[in-house]
Amino acid sequence: MADKYSAVWVSHSSIQDYLQCPRAYYLKNIYRDPKTKHKIQLMAPPLALGSAVHEVLEALSVLPTAERFKESLIKKYERVWGRVSGLQGGFFRAETEREYKERGAAMLRRVINNPGPLANKAVKITEKLPWFWLSEPEGLILCGKIDWLEYIPESDQVHIIDFKTGKNIEKEDSLQLPIYYLLVHHCQHREVAKASYWYLESNDDLTPQVLPDLDEAKQRVLQIAQKIKTARKLEHFPCPNGEQGCPACKPYEMVLQGKARLVGESEYGSDVYVLPPRDKQADSGETSTIL
Repeated sequence: MADKYSAVWVSHSSIQDYLQCPRAYYLKNIYRDPKTKHKIQLMAPPLALGSAVHEVLEALSVLPTAERFKESLIKKYERVWGRVSGLQGGFFRAETEREYKERGAAMLRRVINNPGPLANKAVKITEKLPWFWLSEPEGLILCGKIDWLEYIPESDQVHIIDFKTGKNIEKEDSLQLPIYYLLVHHCQHREVAKASYWYLESNDDLTPQVLPDLDEAKQRVLQIAQKIKTARKLEHFPCPNGEQGCPACKPYEMVLQGKARLVGESEYGSDVYVLPPRDKQADSGETSTIL
């Protein structure tokens, strides 16, 4: 029987890292600080905004439908924001933080006024980090968290929903939906009826997506996971731009060069760093239950 602790774990974010730049993948997912023995994590305003909004919304799925909006989402958001305020969220200026915080509050007000599927029953996968064997013989595991699974009682099926807090539209060739589809298929027993993105900054309604072919999705993800396993075995993680680096790996190289500021430790034990903005005037920066 394969050992999950010696397997290579991949997720949407780690696969995206590898496809952007193997060097960035190494620095984000493998490298550990020689002194602390911790991985390194970079925090920036867009990440702070996304994590705060996601935390507020995802927490609703464990509540019965009648209780989800009893307490103001804005009040919950205020509490959550405290953990990413100031340098903890990569904010070097109070004005920038106010702008990002208000963007998040506006997204939550949109949900309050248009709760849509969030007012319906939801399926919650009981594992804290859902995972399954992508290939047990090869020691490859696919893992990841799903933002929301709406329960469809008429057909006993589920609807995958992913919250989008950024301004960019997900690319058509993105692996996010195929990966989420695979995870939901393998980590709970109900069929997937449909999938949608919710662009919270701009849309009151969901944006439906075409479900990928399950077998094709698995092959696409497996091929990349195999490349990652080979790279790890050979310890070969070159940046496509060579020694000059690229936008994906350069920020992490700056951490190694001592140009970043350590601001704390993440809930997963990583050392959290922030980089001062280049422009000093601005920052950028059963297996389930039904509730």
